[in-house]
Amino acid sequence: MTWTVWAAIVIVILTVAALIKRYETRLVLLASGFLMTCLSLDPMQGLNAFAKSMTNSGLIMAICSAMGFAFVVQMTKCDVHLVKLLSAPLSKLGLLLIPAATAITYFICIAIPSAAGCAAAVGPTMIPLLRRAGVSRPGTAAAILGGTFGSMLSPGLSHNAYVAKMANLDVIQTIGVHMNYTLVCGAISMIGVTIMCILLGDYKPGSVSETELNEESEVQRVNVLKALAPLVPVLILVTGNLWLPAIKMGVAQAMLVGAIYTLAVTLADPQSFSKRFFAGMGNGYGEVLGIIIAAGVFAAGLKASGLIAVFIEVLRGSNEIARWGGSLGPFVMGVITGSGDAAAFAFNEAVTPHAPSFGMTVPTLGTMAALAGALGRTMSPISGVAIVICGLAGVSNPIELTKRLAIPMIIAVIFVALAMV
Repeated sequence: MTWTVWAAIVIVILTVAALIKRYETRLVLLASGFLMTCLSLDPMQGLNAFAKSMTNSGLIMAICSAMGFAFVVQMTKCDVHLVKLLSAPLSKLGLLLIPAATAITYFICIAIPSAAGCAAAVGPTMIPLLRRAGVSRPGTAAAILGGTFGSMLSPGLSHNAYVAKMANLDVIQTIGVHMNYTLVCGAISMIGVTIMCILLGDYKPGSVSETELNEESEVQRVNVLKALAPLVPVLILVTGNLWLPAIKMGVAQAMLVGAIYTLAVTLADPQSFSKRFFAGMGNGYGEVLGIIIAAGVFAAGLKASGLIAVFIEVLRGSNEIARWGGSLGPFVMGVITGSGDAAAFAFNEAVTPHAPSFGMTVPTLGTMAALAGALGRTMSPISGVAIVICGLAGVSNPIELTKRLAIPMIIAVIFVALAMV
């Protein structure tokens, strides 16, 4: 334990504190990483990590194309048509509408991998539906929020592309590593949220005023062709990889095909459509890849200081420590910072490449960290998606959502730690 290791520990604590205070994530990670490399008298390690992450072609193609597609799907309201199509048969389910809402959000989040974007699409349709059934505002918001980690099954999710690149797998193979565990976590969320809503008295049929029942979705009539648009890239990728090799293609190609289909069925203005698509690509680089770049610099600082070497030695001593460190670490960070991305990317950059040395595989540890971070973010009262849903559902205090989601998410992450090895 050299003085640089102790300095790195102090910097990591300050980094966590800054993230809790909601300082800009990329700024915090970059500043911390560069400070550690400078204290270790190796600033070039941080600069090189920055340059290397900027030009990671596999990630740039997958993430930027997925964000471009997401932007045009939102512009054309195809996401709202999909929600309306899936929610139409649910109006008479009563109490069962709570797990159904979680399941629908979970499924839609596969097609729309942004948690906040998915919530914005699902909310205007599902919230009035849940309220009509007699579900309270906090229960309604929690039911939707509980499904927003379904994006773990999306080929367009940045974490899947990141781990796939690291493990030399394609994205569909990487999703296959964690799919069963992610589905079980989804079931835990559905059942857990429903039980918590019952215990907290959230279901009271007939409790909603007539004035509120007059709320209507902005899409009154579903266009099935538009509703299918968000699913096109997922269907192409799954079909091409599993059943029809003739159409097998990469994530970027599938997203472009999906965008062309969306343009064709919506008859949108091609110029506005093109501008929106490329704006989404730019947003993907700045917002998502920006965090990956910053996490890479932070990881370089941890390596330069010697802290990663110490941590790896601890993990080598016990598979149990590795199991819980790879799950509870990103989970807790996701809860206290409101973002599962920063913790998972930093962990996967610094620790996951060494997984074989302590008895785990790179894709398993990498996807475990990503899933745990997403579960932590789902129960966090300060996450962006929780705030969006609270605004849509009229919930004044996000802690009300945490009350309903904390136990299901804790059970889910314990399941991940115990089963995913």
